[in-house]
Amino acid sequence: MRRILIVGAGQSGLQLALGLQAKGYDVTVMTNRTPEEIRTGRVMSTQIMFRTALRYERELGLNFWEALAPRVEGLGLSVAGTLPGVPGVQRLIDWVGRLEGPAQSVDQRVKMAGWLDTFAERGGRIVLHCATVSDLDFLAHRYDLVLVAAGKGELVSLFPRDPARSPYDTPQRSLALAYVHGLGPRAEHPEYDAARCNLVPGAGELWVIPTLTTSGRADILFWEGMPGGPLDVFQHVDGPGEHLARTLELLERYAPWEYGRATAVELTDAHATLAGRYTPTVRDPVGRLPSGGLALGVGDAVVVNDPLTGQGSNSAAKCAASYLASIIERGDEPFDADWMRMAFERYWASARHVTRWTNAMLGSPARHVRSLIAAAGGLQHVADRFANGYDDPADFEDYFFDATKAEAFVAEATAVGVVG
Repeated sequence: MRRILIVGAGQSGLQLALGLQAKGYDVTVMTNRTPEEIRTGRVMSTQIMFRTALRYERELGLNFWEALAPRVEGLGLSVAGTLPGVPGVQRLIDWVGRLEGPAQSVDQRVKMAGWLDTFAERGGRIVLHCATVSDLDFLAHRYDLVLVAAGKGELVSLFPRDPARSPYDTPQRSLALAYVHGLGPRAEHPEYDAARCNLVPGAGELWVIPTLTTSGRADILFWEGMPGGPLDVFQHVDGPGEHLARTLELLERYAPWEYGRATAVELTDAHATLAGRYTPTVRDPVGRLPSGGLALGVGDAVVVNDPLTGQGSNSAAKCAASYLASIIERGDEPFDADWMRMAFERYWASARHVTRWTNAMLGSPARHVRSLIAAAGGLQHVADRFANGYDDPADFEDYFFDATKAEAFVAEATAVGVVG
């Protein structure tokens, strides 16, 4: 039985651990928190998982909350701006695309605590320890494969930044989220749940995501502000109450159509807010330990994109699924550096589309992209295809990046009369 050590207990680490465990591998997970500490701690992220990522969980029998989480059947996009003679900020563009399969969001405090409990119940070994490079150096020879699925801390230094795949060297957004109860229904299509991305040109974005948290149904209000801009106001907040107050002040000023739903919201719990920033980065997947051992980076440890496009948990799930297949196919052969690079490149074949699309959205959208987003407001087929690209970002290669292809796609949608 091959012995595998996974450091990190997030989406990618635990999904991979449970998948390997089900295939008969001897798996150890090293994490710095118990399930109860995770469950009662601070929120760790936003997340919305689309059809493909959810299918990977379902195939492993890990979809424990599927019947409890809100069924997100649509994905909407709005663009804020002003109109001559009209006071205040308006929605210049507004549409909702229907998803081909429902998405869902489960608070990672719920999911990771539950998955850790499941891993232990199935005989997995959990080591409670905040791992360092020297720890891995000492332990590496005891395992056939060491995987690092921790996207923060000292261990990330094992994986050098890949400058050819990392156009940014500073954070591109200041991030601030709050989990709330009491958000009212959407005015448009209230008969089904939809996640909303509101673009505020020159300032940032607001996501509104239906979710399942420790206290049941909730919604996530998630601001992404350009550093130094008017949405970047969460660095020195005095507690969760002030964080929520600033969140609502920004809603009232920059997305009043969302503020109208939020006048009665309250935080889901005392740990329901989070703020920070990080740099989108792609790293070399092979980490070399001081004594010559190797570690393979997983998920955010090697590919971390800005959450603007809602891909974090999806990418983590896809990475875990790809690595699981590569490990099983390796059989009894050694997990050497060549195999590690091959396993990563197999994952990168799909991950590269996420990185390219997310980096494009972080910048100032090209004219044809603005036209494409505007066209979706009147062409339901365009809105639906754009929305479903969040599940399969590779589809954007066919029409998003090239002006000629974008124009041809809109012209075709217009010609067949698919009008929303």
